[in-house]
Amino acid sequence: MKATLITRLKDVTPEGDLIELVVWRVPQPVPPSGHEYKYRAAYVVDGVRIVGFDNERGKGDHCHIGGRERAYAFVSVEQLIEDFIAAVDAARTGR
Repeated sequence: MKATLITRLKDVTPEGDLIELVVWRVPQPVPPSGHEYKYRAAYVVDGVRIVGFDNERGKGDHCHIGGRERAYAFVSVEQLIEDFIAAVDAARTGR
């Protein structure tokens, strides 16, 4: 079985910021993640990632917010989308 695209969102805000989220269902978990999803999400301003969520092989589920990386507790694709949108909203209102 190949990876299957679950959702893809890409938007450029009126200010020129990039918001992108992509989620795939994969046949095997991406170690050390234990779920069947591979994802990446980013909010980029002037070429700099301000917010990011991903599950990179070897690192597992984690997020980048304000230049700091920390573990992320993946629950579901829906929760990932909500968490990402909330983090982007918080970053945008803090500008």
